[in-house]
Amino acid sequence: MKTPLPVLALLFNALIWGLAWWPFRQMLDAGLHPLWATALMYAAIVAVLTLARPGIWAQARAVPALLLLAFSSGLNNVAFNWAISIGDVVRVILLFYLMPAWAVLLAWRILGERPTPAALGRLALAFAGVLLVLWPQGAGASARLSATLGLADGLALLGGFMFALTNVLLRRMQAVPSQARMLAMFVGCCAMALLAALGGQALALVPAFPAFDARWALAAAGLAVLLMVGNWALQYGAARLAAGTTAVVMLSEVVFASGSSMLAGSAQPTAQTLLGGALVVGAALLAALRR
Repeated sequence: MKTPLPVLALLFNALIWGLAWWPFRQMLDAGLHPLWATALMYAAIVAVLTLARPGIWAQARAVPALLLLAFSSGLNNVAFNWAISIGDVVRVILLFYLMPAWAVLLAWRILGERPTPAALGRLALAFAGVLLVLWPQGAGASARLSATLGLADGLALLGGFMFALTNVLLRRMQAVPSQARMLAMFVGCCAMALLAALGGQALALVPAFPAFDARWALAAAGLAVLLMVGNWALQYGAARLAAGTTAVVMLSEVVFASGSSMLAGSAQPTAQTLLGGALVVGAALLAALRR
């Protein structure tokens, strides 16, 4: 009899990321910007990982290509965390899940995997959904997307692209020890968040690191622990299930994030947004089922 634990582990990881918008907003309300929060949490995670696996840095240094993985995963994390902290959660999640469409293009360019007609059809379906999500409500054909495209939308699209790039790079680096890949991703998240926070502060987009406040400190500590446990759950589940099954289960993050934000009153999706989202998620689901 097959155990349901791998699926439950993936659902747990999806639940953590689907609800992550709430602690990030709590920290933002307490004065800690999501970029500072991301840098702080991943610095703590890297410290714990270093203490638990002292030889992990030597493994990572032996593979210079991990720098690109650190860059892509770090930028993915920075963009996603910032977007869900300031934007409509449903809209951000839907734009982020354009990721499977980006993956088709990136795999073609980086891995040499020429897309099939079916893959190009899914690509068209996903981009049509994004167009619906971004199109100004009630606007005609002559309307410009720039009229409603905000910072959160741009960050969500960037995050999805970088998430796709991260997945493609992970496939290309299958021979690299998993612990070294994990360290590179965590260090990248910490470093990119710190650089983005400092750059944003210089441009007056991000406030300075605030004075200590127990509210954001407890939220950051709690979320850091959950992210570590969630990563372990992802590694456990993904290693025991087919890639297609993993992709289908991880789509539950859309349900968790959208449902929780609507129940909390932090998102008010329109019928047009929901229709566009159905196309985006449908394209992702088709891609997952194909695998």
